[in-house]
Amino acid sequence: MSDPTADFFEAIGRRGHERHLEEATGTIRFDLEHDHEVERWLLVIDRGDVRVSREEGPADCVVRSSRAAFDRIVTGRSHIYATWARNELRLEGDARLARLFQRLMPGPPGAHHPRDFAQERRRPA
Repeated sequence: MSDPTADFFEAIGRRGHERHLEEATGTIRFDLEHDHEVERWLLVIDRGDVRVSREEGPADCVVRSSRAAFDRIVTGRSHIYATWARNELRLEGDARLARLFQRLMPGPPGAHHPRDFAQERRRPA
């Protein structure tokens, strides 16, 4: 069975460096509630170098959500800000880290990058 959240964090961990996070240093812990338990993921960012683990402990930023809501975010079916506005996601600590992390979120299923769209429009028919 597919696990969107685990797949998402494992993919980030394999990449090791995220150019979108080069201006950031800090830790983000994700506390995801599911079946009366809390699944934790820790993201350690050091000027774009990223390490992902399942460690517990303090973090500069803590994101709390249900596992189902976070699955929708990492699959692009929901936007992180919309989830926060519906109070399905709570944030404690350094909000700047969470805003930078948002850059790693996928777009909606089937979405195309604006540059790809512009290139398609320029192609002769």
